[in-house]
Amino acid sequence: MITEKAPGKLYIAGEYAVLEQDCPAILVALDQYVRVSIKRSASDTGLIHSKQYSQDSIHWVRQGSKMVIDNRDNPFEYILSAISFTERYCLEKNVKMDVYDLFVNSDLDSADGKKYGLGSSAAVTVATVKAILHFYGVKATKDLVYKLSTISHYSVQGNGSAGDIAASVYGGWIAYQTFNKTWLAEELAAKRLSDVVSEAWPGLKIQELVPPEGMDLLVGWSQQPASTSRLVDKTNANKKNLKAEYAKFLEDSRNCVLKMIKGFEENNIKLIQKQIAVNRRLLQHFAAINNIAIEIPRLTELIEIANKFGGAAKTSGAGNGDCGIVIVNQDTNVDLLRREWLKNNILPLEFHIHHSELTF
Repeated sequence: MITEKAPGKLYIAGEYAVLEQDCPAILVALDQYVRVSIKRSASDTGLIHSKQYSQDSIHWVRQGSKMVIDNRDNPFEYILSAISFTERYCLEKNVKMDVYDLFVNSDLDSADGKKYGLGSSAAVTVATVKAILHFYGVKATKDLVYKLSTISHYSVQGNGSAGDIAASVYGGWIAYQTFNKTWLAEELAAKRLSDVVSEAWPGLKIQELVPPEGMDLLVGWSQQPASTSRLVDKTNANKKNLKAEYAKFLEDSRNCVLKMIKGFEENNIKLIQKQIAVNRRLLQHFAAINNIAIEIPRLTELIEIANKFGGAAKTSGAGNGDCGIVIVNQDTNVDLLRREWLKNNILPLEFHIHHSELTF
């Protein structure tokens, strides 16, 4: 039995803008994992099994009179896509195919099955790609795992930046800029998969960051799950109507995140904390012009409590639920902050930074 794991992630800054090229975001990988185990099947029938996902709901939308199934929140879609693309890559490398059983286990949901918003679809995709490459004895680099996982994930989700994939593969703190999606679609249509994953992808930047000494990350959970893909759909639909305001949001977000990256490079916690507050205001304005709820009341409470105790806090990811993040320094009274959260039905999560290493 071979077991591979991939960590969950949280966005620190740059959400929504990161969907566009040349707009960086900062993410962090956490020590909560999806594990995928794989072994050769004892028969000519393979099995895919997951404790968490066996009862997963199916979402659908109405398009005119048609009922259209939306499977983007169904982890099995990502597992099947990861198998398909990874096996295609292996076949192009003349690897003989076999039949196997795949077992999936996840820490990325709460005990009662609610999602924390740690990027479970990205992590299950990455862990599946790693497991299959390992099973077939194919040498893997982080770049290969990132690219196969991104192609697999994007073929299901159809939107997103793949920043969560990058965090899951590279680990630690990263600055991330997305690739040219039109270029990738054209390359995949014209070339072999193995050629596409060996190319440099225009626009893609992944930079590993070292946090300043004395800086720590706190995570609070609103206990209200959210759907990233549907929020992104809504904002994507508004882009043409908000052309000038959207361009300004992108520019402001880019400047904010670049200053934050400078804070990492210069060991300057105060600069990072200041830009967290700036990014929060940018996202509040972005939510207002798009008529969406990013900072729901429970998250506002989480942020205001953290700010009161000297932290710098904001929503993480698409918002509308899930988690908030706080950048703290050695002067922050973390125990009091967490106690205040608990009094207000905000759950402090005892997560730590995951530093990635390929195990094969």
